[in-house]
Amino acid sequence: MPKYLYRASYTAEGVGGLLKEGGSRRVATITNLINNLGGSLESCYYAFGEDDVIAIVEVPDEETALALSLSVSASGAITVKTTVLIDPDTIDAAAKKSASYRPPGSG
Repeated sequence: MPKYLYRASYTAEGVGGLLKEGGSRRVATITNLINNLGGSLESCYYAFGEDDVIAIVEVPDEETALALSLSVSASGAITVKTTVLIDPDTIDAAAKKSASYRPPGSG
């Protein structure tokens, strides 16, 4: 199953909810959401800095990854950035494919 890195930042409203419910309860809610979409939560951490939450998630396909991101973002309590994670075998397979590219201005 494809893996995705989700980086999220709470809005003021979201921070209020986090303080009210606590971190463990929010992770349980996220886990249930992902499980209901046919995926699994590999890891989830809270962080200082630009991102408040960092999670690695496995879901069946990119439509599911997008549905997860959209549903969480639509709440208005958190903004989400999603990154597709690529395993080493996929890089190896891509490196074996031949692609001829001419950079702009080189001929």
